[in-house]
Amino acid sequence: MITYNDLYEILRKEKYSETLQALPKNFVEDFSQYVSEKKTQAQGGDDLFADAAAKSKKQLENSISLFRELMLRRKKKMLNLVFVAAETGIMKRDYETMLQFEKEVFESFLKAFEEADKQLTGLLQNGGKEKTPEMFKMVMFNQPVEQFVDMTGNAIGPFNAGQIVNLDSSISQILVQSGKATFVDEE
Repeated sequence: MITYNDLYEILRKEKYSETLQALPKNFVEDFSQYVSEKKTQAQGGDDLFADAAAKSKKQLENSISLFRELMLRRKKKMLNLVFVAAETGIMKRDYETMLQFEKEVFESFLKAFEEADKQLTGLLQNGGKEKTPEMFKMVMFNQPVEQFVDMTGNAIGPFNAGQIVNLDSSISQILVQSGKATFVDEE
């Protein structure tokens, strides 16, 4: 179980350290439990416990502020780590100290940066002009075609002879080469 003092100490360490600090394994769950208990204590309505309820309410408000500040600082450090990892390819620093959801966010940001770098490289290779390949091609089926699986694993079809369909360009190409369909939009 986490206490207000534990939370304050965790934030203090995070604040004054350049690296991402290790948090207890069940930190988020413990904090959630702490907040629930403080809410219950803050709702105590007897006059006898009015001071205790007020103190619990104030501690709850402060705890939530501390938690938000802690998460903000961790996010900033993670963004810096993503930048370093994207530029150098090294991502082990502080990775072990991340919470599981932070690792997932880190990985998705890293993939986004890598994709952006690929797009930039493509633009540079094409003289600054964005290359937009045709994603779909219109085909007309020459014969009936049973249901099949596309490149992403989704079921497509069945199709009848004479039916016109807009399909992924790679699938359209395969169907045309096999003689099962012809391109509609080619002149």
